[in-house]
Amino acid sequence: MKSPAASGSNDRNSRVERLRASRAKDSEDKTKRALDAVDVLLRSGRRITVSQVARDAAVSTWFVYNQPQVHQAVQNGITAQREQVRHVSPGAEAQRVSPAGLRTDLALAREEIKELKRERDQLRDRVRLSLGAELDGVNQDKLIERVQHLEQRNTTLDQELSEGQGADRRPGGPAA
Repeated sequence: MKSPAASGSNDRNSRVERLRASRAKDSEDKTKRALDAVDVLLRSGRRITVSQVARDAAVSTWFVYNQPQVHQAVQNGITAQREQVRHVSPGAEAQRVSPAGLRTDLALAREEIKELKRERDQLRDRVRLSLGAELDGVNQDKLIERVQHLEQRNTTLDQELSEGQGADRRPGGPAA
């Protein structure tokens, strides 16, 4: 007969293994999406960047940088695009670019700038809140110290007042 502790341990181990398997599958799915995004960007001629791959694959930039296979694919894609630009003759490049394409590129660049500004503002707000919390902690400690000092001073004054009133009531004390 199994002891309850042993079956609980096996149950926990099986849950841990299911969780590991789920995380591994999730990681594989993210890797596949990121690699597909690099491939699509390369084939479409759109500029390959870590942030663009992350957006297209719906993963974080952290994932792209820290997943060696994905990061290498991004680096290879960037290198391939650079080589492709070097091999294209200047005349052929001018023929491929249309005013509509330039307007689209401009609109995309403006949208990316807006996103970067939003991200910058969010990060600035986080830093401001973090610094505010640190300053609040410092001020709070000083306030607590000041309140304790004032309470101690109040107690001392109460004692002095009580002693002074007691001296007034004793014979030979100051006349009222």
